[in-house]
Amino acid sequence: MKPRKARDLRELNDHDLLAALREAEETLAKQRFQHALKQLHDTAYLRILRKDIARMKTILHERNIRV
Repeated sequence: MKPRKARDLRELNDHDLLAALREAEETLAKQRFQHALKQLHDTAYLRILRKDIARMKTILHERNIRV
């Protein structure tokens, strides 16, 4: 999976961005569990997910500061 661009995430409204954030966090938890069981083949995906989550949280934080 390719990382999401901040430009694309900024186009989402708050509700959609929060939903994407929840989904990414759930996926990360599942991937970490598979990694612990030695069933994960693409470990780079963990890094991509962490950075995507950080990007989403940053955008949400920027929006909360402006309000």
